[in-house]
Amino acid sequence: MFKEISNKYLRYSSIFLFCIIIFFCALQLNFLWLFGYSPSYEDIKTPTLRVGSELYTSDGKLIGRYYKENRTPVNFKEISPSVINALIATEDVRFYSHMGIDFRSLLSSGLSTATGDKRGASTITQQLAKNLYQTRYNKSQGFLSHIPVLRTIIAKLKEWLTAVKLESNYSKNDIITMYLNTVSFGNNAYGIKTAARIYFDKEANQLDVPESALLVGMLKGTTTYNPIRNPQKALERRNVALAQMNKYNYISTAELNTYKNTPIKLKEGRIDEGSDGDSYLRAAVDKYLEKWCKDNGYNLYEDGLKIYTTIDSKLQQYAEEAVNEQMKTLQRRFYSVWGNEDPWEDSEGKKVDYPDRAMRNLPIYKILEKKFPNNPDSVTAYFNKKKKMKIFTWKGDRDTLFSTMDSIRYYGKILNVGMMTLDPFNGKIKVWVGGLDHKYFKYDHVNQSKRQAGSIFKPFAYLAALESGMNPCDKITDKPVKIAYQEKGKTEYWEPKNASYSFSYNDMSLRYAMARSVNSVTAQITEKVGWDNVVKWAHECGIDSHLESVPSVSLGPNDVTVFEMVKAYGTFLNDGVKTDPILVEKITDLDDNVIENFVAKTKRTLSEEMSWLMLYMLRGGMDEPGGTSQALWEWDLWKKGNQIGGKTGTSSDYVDAWYMGVTKDLVTGIWVGCDERTAHFKNGETGEGSRTALPIFGKFMEKVYKDPSTGYTMGPFPKAKVKITREIDCPTPRYERDTTENDSLAVDSTDFEVVPTQETQPVTTEPVIQKTEEKKTTDPIKQPAAEVPLTRKEQREQRRKQRQEEKEKKKNNEL
Repeated sequence: MFKEISNKYLRYSSIFLFCIIIFFCALQLNFLWLFGYSPSYEDIKTPTLRVGSELYTSDGKLIGRYYKENRTPVNFKEISPSVINALIATEDVRFYSHMGIDFRSLLSSGLSTATGDKRGASTITQQLAKNLYQTRYNKSQGFLSHIPVLRTIIAKLKEWLTAVKLESNYSKNDIITMYLNTVSFGNNAYGIKTAARIYFDKEANQLDVPESALLVGMLKGTTTYNPIRNPQKALERRNVALAQMNKYNYISTAELNTYKNTPIKLKEGRIDEGSDGDSYLRAAVDKYLEKWCKDNGYNLYEDGLKIYTTIDSKLQQYAEEAVNEQMKTLQRRFYSVWGNEDPWEDSEGKKVDYPDRAMRNLPIYKILEKKFPNNPDSVTAYFNKKKKMKIFTWKGDRDTLFSTMDSIRYYGKILNVGMMTLDPFNGKIKVWVGGLDHKYFKYDHVNQSKRQAGSIFKPFAYLAALESGMNPCDKITDKPVKIAYQEKGKTEYWEPKNASYSFSYNDMSLRYAMARSVNSVTAQITEKVGWDNVVKWAHECGIDSHLESVPSVSLGPNDVTVFEMVKAYGTFLNDGVKTDPILVEKITDLDDNVIENFVAKTKRTLSEEMSWLMLYMLRGGMDEPGGTSQALWEWDLWKKGNQIGGKTGTSSDYVDAWYMGVTKDLVTGIWVGCDERTAHFKNGETGEGSRTALPIFGKFMEKVYKDPSTGYTMGPFPKAKVKITREIDCPTPRYERDTTENDSLAVDSTDFEVVPTQETQPVTTEPVIQKTEEKKTTDPIKQPAAEVPLTRKEQREQRRKQRQEEKEKKKNNEL
């Protein structure tokens, strides 16, 4: 068709133009995969920034971000004019007049390069195209990228093409805003807003001229002109940017002289408390949303989501305060108990060489063994070589000289903690404390760590008993028990022991036995209902972990998480409806458009009567004489008729300590122990659940109740919504303790004797704690419990019952 053009110059020009058009079409379409990816018009119309997602509490407090590039976008009006002026004067003075490609600058740059003075000619729009669509990344390149010079030419042409598309779709102000939102300012600061915060602790619209010039000057080389690492070079580059602003009349000569003599004044700031999962909560949310992101095509680290968790910032703060206060005390106690002695012992009291085992489990150990097969001393020397490191302490991070073995020994003695609070009525998790410090202890003790449940598992045995037709007032004798079971075709016997390895031979109601955590009674109940049924009801209530169905299952030998124990206890409070806890309430985009609302899944597993009875049983820990929760009297929790249900738990050898606390609104679970299971307390006086985990609950709830703004108030549990058909009116006679109470898996009940009281009548189920003679101590857990007098109403009730008994006795005598 070109032969019809008679003028050869016009014909050649047409052929050249046609080839150019064909070339750019091939470039755009990535013909035969020669050129690599080029942004389509759809990509241009919907540009995507790699924007980190923000994490909020339910009450709107920003608590962290997830990002690969630490960026928070802003609009044009949120950027200081001095930033815009500095950018144009320094990078692209004809920005508002060209069409995305500055041909005048190209010509000037070519002449400069020919004379040996290399000068860039990329416009702001071209740089945006490169940053926004990553045109020079490997995945954007085709087969021709293997040819060095051609690779650069193709990349430049794609940027030209993309720049023209950008100019045809966006205003100049939009383009410059997108550029300032995408560009890197070093120190993992992407975008002008993040840079302003990190370098000057300011918003982007608060930057003054010298600060703006400094940040814009960095764009030539974020490492070379970094004001933190190279302040002198940064100062020189800033002054070049100021000179450019003066040259193009953005600032006067007088202002230039003033600004050039102004020293760099940095004020380090940050966007949030951290990022990239560097806290237990952020890591938990990351895991929680993993499947959702995959199913819905979102990237938590690049798609700029706003994630609103169910966490209550005030409750979270009070929980962390309570944990810190108690764990400091417990760590001092642990060190005091063991002194210079190693705390690693097996169940028979024999010392365990934990440091050596931990060393051999390290990946580097096997590598060194292969490297020095005949020289074990070289391996040992490596692990004993001192080096500088930071370690966790309760007084803050500390620099020290530690060897790997020193570190293993040090952290092997540190007590850790897991705590979660749930509103079971809607499934929202209000508190999540995964451990002491995520920087040093990555393992989350709420939903990752599984530990022996101890006595907090006992309620499932009593639930199975109630479901089988028993009632809280049924009596079982505290006596030796020998339970037969089959193992590998052979009959074996299990004989559970009480705390003091003795038995009272008294009849106990189910409620009283659970309140006192009596092993022999729990074992008899388990034998009666069947351990398979105990496992069944535990699963029904919310325990997801595998549970070995063995005679001792009710005493908690199985490993469980804090998360699932809280969920299971929540079923009791939520009228028998099991609610799967949720950690995220909703997710929105950057413009606050709701993408997803999260609602907890529910399933009725218990009747309303059964769930009310279980709450009544749990209240026994406070109501029944000598209940294992009565250490809570130390805290100010008992106004306005407030009621609390709870269960302590301690595994064998005082390795794991638990407390499960239930109020009318919330369920809280707490675990305390060392990550290394052979490290443990020596006795119940220092290591049982009521003396380690329970105080955290007491301190936490006291803080919550004293702050009216939390919305959580004291008060009794709701009255039963259905008729209670089981017998519950069986007040327990008052017993006087004469031994220390323990609450462990192996020895889990209290030792006591029946002691006649001055009054012959039974007392109400409200607790009366006897004062005992104990030495004064500064450790609050060793302080004797204060006597709790009966109320006037209770005293009147006692007198009424006494008169009634006397009348009946007199009547019987007359007969």
